[in-house]
Amino acid sequence: MRKNKVYLIEETLLKNYNKYYKLAFSYVHNDTDAMDIVQESAYKAIKNAESLKDKRYVDTWIYKIVINQCKTFLSKNSKITDDIEDVNITFNDKYENIDLKNALNSLDDDEKAIIILRFFEDLKIEDIANILDIKVNTVKSRLYRCLRKLEDLMEGYRNGA
Repeated sequence: MRKNKVYLIEETLLKNYNKYYKLAFSYVHNDTDAMDIVQESAYKAIKNAESLKDKRYVDTWIYKIVINQCKTFLSKNSKITDDIEDVNITFNDKYENIDLKNALNSLDDDEKAIIILRFFEDLKIEDIANILDIKVNTVKSRLYRCLRKLEDLMEGYRNGA
C-alpha cells in the first residue's frame, strides 16, 4: 500500500514540478530558494506518504506541503528583498505584469495563496479550502476581499500612486 502511494506521489511530483516551483517562487522570489522548497516538499511528501488519506487528492496534498514549506522558509528567513529589480527570473513566468507582481506581494501569505491557487493554477474553491485547511465559505469571502484589494492596488498603480 505504501509503495503505491509513494509511486503516485513521485509521479505527481514529476508531472507537476513546474506548478509547485512557480508557487514556491511566488512566495520567495528566488530561483534557488524555490527549488530548495520544492525539493524539501518532495522529500516530506514521500517520507509522509502514509498520511495521504485519499489518493484522488494527491496534488492538493502536495500543494499544501509546498505552501507550508514556503511559510516555514519565510519565517526562518525574514530578510527577503522586495526589490523587483533584484529578482532574476529564469523561467517562463506566468506573473509577468510587474504591477500585478507588486500587488500580489502586498497581500499576506494566505491571501496570496488563494489568488495564485485560484487564478494562476486554476484550482477549485473546494481544493483551495482543503489545501489551506479553511472552510469553503471562508475561501470565497477572502477571495472576494482579495480581489477588491488587488483592484484598488492596481488602480493606484495606474494612477501613479
